Amino acid sequence: MKKILLLLLLTATVVVHAQSKNDDITVSEATRIENVLASDDMRGRKAGSPDIARVAAFIAIEFKKAGLQPLQGNSFLQPFVMVRPKLKELKYKAEGGDVDAKNIFVITTQPEIEVNEASGYEVRTIKAGGNMAVQARALNAEKKNLIVLVDPSYAPDFSRLSAFKRSMFQTPYSKVFLLATDLPKTFTVKASQDFEETHFANVVGILPGKSKKNEEVVFSSHYDHLGVGRPVAGDSVYNGANDDAAGTTAVIMLAKHFKKLGDNERSLVFAAFTAEEIGGFGSQYFSQQMNPSDVVAMFNIEMIGTESKWGTNSAYITGFEKTNMGEILQKNLQGTAFQFHPDPYPDQQLFYRSDNATLARLGVPAHTISTSKMDSEPNYHKPSDEVSTLDLENMTNIVKAIAESSRTIVSGADTPTRVKPESLQR
Repeated sequence: MKKILLLLLLTATVVVHAQSKNDDITVSEATRIENVLASDDMRGRKAGSPDIARVAAFIAIEFKKAGLQPLQGNSFLQPFVMVRPKLKELKYKAEGGDVDAKNIFVITTQPEIEVNEASGYEVRTIKAGGNMAVQARALNAEKKNLIVLVDPSYAPDFSRLSAFKRSMFQTPYSKVFLLATDLPKTFTVKASQDFEETHFANVVGILPGKSKKNEEVVFSSHYDHLGVGRPVAGDSVYNGANDDAAGTTAVIMLAKHFKKLGDNERSLVFAAFTAEEIGGFGSQYFSQQMNPSDVVAMFNIEMIGTESKWGTNSAYITGFEKTNMGEILQKNLQGTAFQFHPDPYPDQQLFYRSDNATLARLGVPAHTISTSKMDSEPNYHKPSDEVSTLDLENMTNIVKAIAESSRTIVSGADTPTRVKPESLQR
C-alpha cells in the first residue's frame, strides 16, 4: 500500500510540475493568435502575395515581444528570391556537329551561359541502376559548376529534370546535364533565358543557449496557405486555420514559453516558413542557411487544431522509426495524460512531405508533429478551414505536451540519434 501511495504521489508531482511550468500556454493566447493568422483580413496567406507580408510582420512582432533575437542581422525576416526561367535558346554542339537538344538540360539562374571543355566545370556521373531524381537533386544542390553525365538508360526519365526549373533559388552556380556516358573532347553549350522573379520571406528568431550555445533545436511551422480561390458556398478565402496557422500559433507560444523559463542550455530557433504549399521552398532555403551538424533536433508542427484518430490528448510523429526522438518525447511525458504515437499513415509518406524533410535528408532528427486525420479531414484545403472548426483547448494541450516532451533535448540531457542516409532514398 505504501508503494502504491508513493507511486501515486510521484505521478501527481510530475503532473503538477508539468502544469506549473506550462501555465503560460493558454487557450486564450492560442485563440488570440489564431484569430489574427486565420482571419479573412489576411486573405488566406498566399505565398508571394502582398497579403502574406502583413502576416510575416505580425509574426515578427510576436517574436520581438517574446524576447527573441533575429537569427541573422537586425530583422526577423529571412528574405529570398525564387526565379522561374523561360528558355529562349538552347544549342549543343559536340565534336563540331549539332546534337539534339533533348540530350541536354541546363539549370542556371544566369540570363546567358556558354560552357565548353575549357570552362573548368567539374564532371560528375549518374550511373545506371540508381535513382536518377535523388542523385540529380543532390548534385543540383552542390555549390559548384557541374557537368553531369547521365547514363542513356535514363532517357525515358531525362525530361523529368524540368521539375528543377519550375522555381529556383538564385545562385551563381550552373549545372549542365548531358545524356551520355562520356564527355565529348570538344563541345559547346549555349543557353539564354528570361526570368520571372517572386520575393518571399521566412520569419526566424533565436533564443541563444547557455552552456551549449552552438547546438540548436528548431521549432517550426509554415505560415502560408492557399490565398483567395474558388468560392465554396459563397466563401472564397482559404483561411488555413488548421493548415498551418495552428502550427504557427504553437511556434509563437513556444517561443514565449521558453523565453520565460530562461533555462535552455541549447540554442532554440523558432521558424515560420513560407511557400510550403507551393513546393516547400521556405524550409529549403532555411536549411541551406543552417549547418546541419549543429542542429540536434527539429520539431516541425503541422495541423494540430483537430483531434487525432485517438481523440484528445494525443498526436503522432512522422518518421518515428527513423530516430529515437519519439521515444525521448514519450519518456518525458510519462505520468501525464498525453500520448505521442508513431505516424498511423505510413502509406502517405508524410515524413517526406512537410518542412522537416530537407533537414532530415541531411541527417537531422527532424520530425513533424501532427494530429491531422489524413483519411477524414473535412476542411482540408477548403474555405471552411476556419478557427471555429478547431478544438483550441486540445490544441493548447498539444503545445504544452511539445514543451514538456522537448525539455531534456532543450536542456542538453538528451540528444536524438541521427537519420541514416540509406533511409532517405526516395
